[in-house]
Amino acid sequence: MSASSGETGVGRGFDDPRWMVAERVAEAVQRRFPADVLAVAVHGPLAHGDDDGGGDSEAGLLVVTYRPGSGPRPATRRVDGVLVDLTVASAEDYLAQARVLSPLWPLTADRYVTTQALHDPTGWLRTLRDEHLGRLARARPAEFSTAARQAWYRGSAAHARAARLAEWYETDQALLMLGEARLAAATVSGLLSRTYFRDPGDAVRRTGLAGADMTEVGVVLGRQAEELAARGRAVDGTVDELLTA
Repeated sequence: MSASSGETGVGRGFDDPRWMVAERVAEAVQRRFPADVLAVAVHGPLAHGDDDGGGDSEAGLLVVTYRPGSGPRPATRRVDGVLVDLTVASAEDYLAQARVLSPLWPLTADRYVTTQALHDPTGWLRTLRDEHLGRLARARPAEFSTAARQAWYRGSAAHARAARLAEWYETDQALLMLGEARLAAATVSGLLSRTYFRDPGDAVRRTGLAGADMTEVGVVLGRQAEELAARGRAVDGTVDELLTA
């Protein structure tokens, strides 16, 4: 999914137990915090309306408040068999997050661009989407390269750690670190191509890294290092460059 393709609003599957729980949560939030809540929405699979994770995937809900510290507390809990991930943030704080181009942007952008309202009388969710897309339109190529370089460092470190653990026959730990390296490399690819993903699984699948082994991930990281160097700065530098970054 490219940075310009997300849209808000898709058809709801009212026979889906996740939708039923999401509606109940939204109603309870509005009833208990009527003066605090600006908007309530779903994001992730429910917002896309074409979830490939089946009925067992979680219901991701966002509660936007007028003021920081008001409304319900963020929480994750199973409700009637449905895992509910409840994010709570003030409108000002969430808009500020939407304006940040971080190394994790490919994994966070979807929450700002693709939502479906359960309660949004002022149209605030459109403002959220427009703020994020506006930030992307203003971003300079160097900002994406800088973020990609930071993600690359994380992936390179995880890959090196995975290789050492494999040599020490710490297989389980090596596999965990290899998973981190795959995800970081996928994130780098997303930043370099200005592409965001629905979730970590989508990221590694769409970049071809889902089943990549140690050698294959190393090759991908090596190619990414070359591209980052071609974009203006090598991944290896001097002490002076570190202190003046």
